[in-house]
Amino acid sequence: MSTQNKYALITGGSRGIGKAICIQLAKDSEYEILINYKANKEAALQTLKEVEAVGGSGQIIQFDVSNFESVQTALNTWQEQQPDAIIEVLVNNAGITKDGLFMWMKPQEWNDVINTSLNGFFNVTNQLIEKMLLNRYGRIINMVSISGLKGVSGQTNYSAAKGAIIAATKSLSQEVAKRNITVNAVAPGFIITDMTADLDEATLKKMIPANRFGTPEEVAHLVAFLASKKASYITGEVIGITGGIH
Repeated sequence: MSTQNKYALITGGSRGIGKAICIQLAKDSEYEILINYKANKEAALQTLKEVEAVGGSGQIIQFDVSNFESVQTALNTWQEQQPDAIIEVLVNNAGITKDGLFMWMKPQEWNDVINTSLNGFFNVTNQLIEKMLLNRYGRIINMVSISGLKGVSGQTNYSAAKGAIIAATKSLSQEVAKRNITVNAVAPGFIITDMTADLDEATLKKMIPANRFGTPEEVAHLVAFLASKKASYITGEVIGITGGIH
């Protein structure tokens, strides 16, 4: 089978870290890039344009990771349209924040964050894992956060979701390792994206030993490595990319 039929799916791939990962995988691998988006089709098409600009190729695919039926329908339809295609790499990147002190947190703010980050991980990975097992190869990379490692005040919902994915990463990696499938998590600290645009960078930099925010590209290099054949003996790991925050 030609590499033309092998895909890397990046959820939430239209902006920020997800977009950087799409572009880096297009540069570093021969995978077709499958860019998932929920609502912003323009941004997804822009990411695809940038993937093509660096010599890659790909497609966009619309589904809401938090909705099991939406995920199932979109991926099944996609597979029927290209029966020879195989998704070998999955980057679970889609996530949202709804920050606030726990005492004031509304059930909706808790549920929305859990549904997108944690249930999104289940919905997409569960849909693709069987094929990876049958093919005896796969790379699953879960984008988590420093919030899930050390906790961040005002992010109890986000920390809960990301901490749960960290634990799931460790368990799932043990179930599938014999079939050459690796499952790892990447935990960024403060990265320059839309999500951190409202933060007080000057003050926060003082907490960071490297004394700066990271870039989406720095995260994307790490993900591209984990998605490669070179990383075949790394599994069940949570790799921080935080500028030294612990």
